[in-house]
Amino acid sequence: MLKAKYIFVTGGVSSSLGKGIISSSLAKLLQARGFAVTIQKLDPYINVDPGTLNPYEHGECYVTEDGAETDLDLGHYERFLNVPTSQANNVTTGRIYQTVIDKERKGDYLGATVQVIPHITDEIKRSVKLLGETGKFDFVITEIGGTVGDIESLPYVEAVRQMRWEMGDDCLVIHLTLVPYLAAAGELKTKPTQHSVKTLLESGVQPDIIVCRTERHLNQNIRNKISLFCNVSPSSVIESIDAETIYDVPILMLEEKLDVELLRKTRMPVGNEPKLKIWKQFLYKLKNPKDTVNIGLIGKYIELKDAYKSINESFIHAGAANECEVKVHPIHSEGITDATVAEKLNGLDGVLVAPGFGERGIEGKITAIKYVRENKIPFLGICLGMQCAVVEFSRNVLGYEGAHSTEILPDTPFPVIDLMEDQKKISNKGGTMRLGSYTCKIKKDSKLYAIYQKGEVAERHRHRFEFNNRYLNEFEEAGMRAVGINPNENLVEVIELKGHPWFIGIQYHPEYRSTVASPHPLFVHFVKAALEHSATLRVTSDPKG
Repeated sequence: MLKAKYIFVTGGVSSSLGKGIISSSLAKLLQARGFAVTIQKLDPYINVDPGTLNPYEHGECYVTEDGAETDLDLGHYERFLNVPTSQANNVTTGRIYQTVIDKERKGDYLGATVQVIPHITDEIKRSVKLLGETGKFDFVITEIGGTVGDIESLPYVEAVRQMRWEMGDDCLVIHLTLVPYLAAAGELKTKPTQHSVKTLLESGVQPDIIVCRTERHLNQNIRNKISLFCNVSPSSVIESIDAETIYDVPILMLEEKLDVELLRKTRMPVGNEPKLKIWKQFLYKLKNPKDTVNIGLIGKYIELKDAYKSINESFIHAGAANECEVKVHPIHSEGITDATVAEKLNGLDGVLVAPGFGERGIEGKITAIKYVRENKIPFLGICLGMQCAVVEFSRNVLGYEGAHSTEILPDTPFPVIDLMEDQKKISNKGGTMRLGSYTCKIKKDSKLYAIYQKGEVAERHRHRFEFNNRYLNEFEEAGMRAVGINPNENLVEVIELKGHPWFIGIQYHPEYRSTVASPHPLFVHFVKAALEHSATLRVTSDPKG
């Protein structure tokens, strides 16, 4: 059995410095050197998971194969490593305390007074070690959310201190901090980094490697200064300069020898140069597109950068696969009406209607779908986007006036989207939806089969409502086909529209499975359809064409 090394990534000075990207990049380099690596995220908030959090609070909720609702950083982990994560890869303070309280109620502590130390910190350490004790991994990289000094993070930092003491060289701490550039002085300033490390030291943790986020290159004098004041060798001061894309960061970290420094400190063999051929090919295609497509992303959280993170990254992967630049145009669904839809969607080569919950902006989505259906614009609807396509078709093709989803209009005369049967007796919100990977059987005479090139796939879900099979015959007769079905519950997973060049609605979330090494075929073919639509428009608009 492998004896795993435990690497902790902490942050200081400011949030959003990119701990998740640094963790993912380091993991990618170690994986490329032949090591087995996994990454986990420790989130200090008291929610049990982010499943009930509004996107305005925490961005996208990412769903794993085993149905865990997790932090969006797990999406980065999977996109970089091309390895699925699980419930064990995301731990929250809420889960830690819930587990400890459950144990206390069962009498597992034999009447002891339950305290933060040792009971909470022991549970944190147990959760951290779960992945390492499987024997599958050489390295377990653990990202700690927030910044050092936060009250919420103190038990996690204490658990790190204890593991460092107990495990010696088998445990290492990387501290990500900020070296700001003051334009007025024309200088990079190390003082924020010094104070951040001092705060970490006050908790008894000495960082082994310091990664400095910066917008200007660090000269050797700056590195030596950080080394002197923060008790690390100059080779352990790593520059993380602002990058054009997050996918550049593994290459930048390779140039900075972050992986070599870590392997040296953990007494692991460095070996040959990491195998990054596929990664570099992806980067080349990403930065040297041969064409451009414009795709509208319609949703109600458009102003939030991270609300549709996995969708945006999937377009990057699919764009590189098609050797084109995908320009994603965010369009707020609340601003779409019959009067504005033509202007809002003008010049687009494809439209994706995003997933979500609730009534806000729903009619704008339905109006947009009517426009793309009638104007033969490539369309992809995900989860609620697929359900809106069903509602639009039932109203405007089948003539079912007042048709809707019972999520939005419980007393609709035509409930074409209805609550799943197994959801009707559920009252709690957290972790109770249809979550995780489920099978979808695909009809051979469909675009979907041509896309996947196989008759059965497994995809990840996050929903409560479904297509109402009472109306299936009417839909099929009118040209909207159910081409993907869950065989166990006869749930309609995918719909296609006859007579349209590319119109697909899917109940599941393909964006959760798209990675650099394996772009999701639905996104790849959607972008390809958008390219073909763009080419057709160029020909028809050319007076010589």
